[in-house]
Amino acid sequence: MSSIQQNIEHITSQIESAQQKCGRPRDSVQLLAVSKTKPNEAILEAAQAGQRAFGENYVQEGVEKVQHFNQHHADIDIEWHFIGPIQSNKTRHVAEHFAWVHTVDRAKTAQRLNDQRPEHMPAIQVLIQVNTSGEASKSGATDKEVFELAELISSLPNLTLRGLMSIPANVSDYQSQLSAFKQLAELKDKLAKQYPDIDTLSMGMSGDMDAAIEAGSTMVRIGTAIFGARDYSGKA
Repeated sequence: MSSIQQNIEHITSQIESAQQKCGRPRDSVQLLAVSKTKPNEAILEAAQAGQRAFGENYVQEGVEKVQHFNQHHADIDIEWHFIGPIQSNKTRHVAEHFAWVHTVDRAKTAQRLNDQRPEHMPAIQVLIQVNTSGEASKSGATDKEVFELAELISSLPNLTLRGLMSIPANVSDYQSQLSAFKQLAELKDKLAKQYPDIDTLSMGMSGDMDAAIEAGSTMVRIGTAIFGARDYSGKA
């Protein structure tokens, strides 16, 4: 058994334990393996261990990986998620290669993704990124902007609004983590009353996964705990 497979099994067990602890159904939380900076060989190991959803932060790197697996491992049905910031000049690459985008926080980005999605591909599954911490350095829409953006996205034929995503402040206190996540969960519930396709909360990483799951996360983003430490050399 490879170390990556062992790591996935360990994380999966942690997710199941957290679900059980707060009375949530089994399999109500999806594991998104964050594979940024990791080689194709590591992703293949994870895929061979049963992992199917992978998240990428860098457009060029992510596109190259999607193309590699389409060409060399077409038999493996990988679901690619883009979870990094999107520059306007990179939206076409994202629209042409990814099934999910977690980081839409502006009307311009949503419109470009819709317009640049190839006709033969299904609609992009979209999450609105919310700035729950109010930090100026963090990307994300305000609560008010979320509703305006949701109205636009729901009107665009090549996008399907599925929920919300956040990267909260990095705090170690469990109650502080839980409070921030509950804030996002409440916002998602308000949105879901207007938009029936909303069912996804992308929140929680290695250090705050338990609090995220208690608050209602349906997708946790885990990287280092699966693949090991990242190498950022050569990354902007």
